[in-house]
Amino acid sequence: MDWRNTDLFDLADRRLAWLDRRQQVLASNVANANTPGWRSKDLRPFATLLTGAHDVAMAQTTAGHLPGGRSPTLMSPLVARPRETAPDGNAVPLDDELGRVADTENAHELVSALYHTYLGLYRTALGRGS
Repeated sequence: MDWRNTDLFDLADRRLAWLDRRQQVLASNVANANTPGWRSKDLRPFATLLTGAHDVAMAQTTAGHLPGGRSPTLMSPLVARPRETAPDGNAVPLDDELGRVADTENAHELVSALYHTYLGLYRTALGRGS
């Protein structure tokens, strides 16, 4: 059994990839906080990507199997958040953005800690210690 192919590690990898992409989008919002006309963006919540799991392409191991759909990507689901706009057209509330950056960092630390904890459990089960 390959420990890297378990659902838990796959889910953690997907979550970390989503968090990394979200941090990039939020950093772009903060960097453009004074850019006239800039609209704040964010990714769709991670849970909506999981509910769209029926879109994942399935392996066709027999000719009689039906082909699956497209695999969802993490790059495409940018959502513009409607906010109040400044007179120059900028719609980036800096305090909200920094709060989202902090929340994303906390979630990243949590997922990383869970990943390492479960990896330690596998090592212990294999008799290799932590």
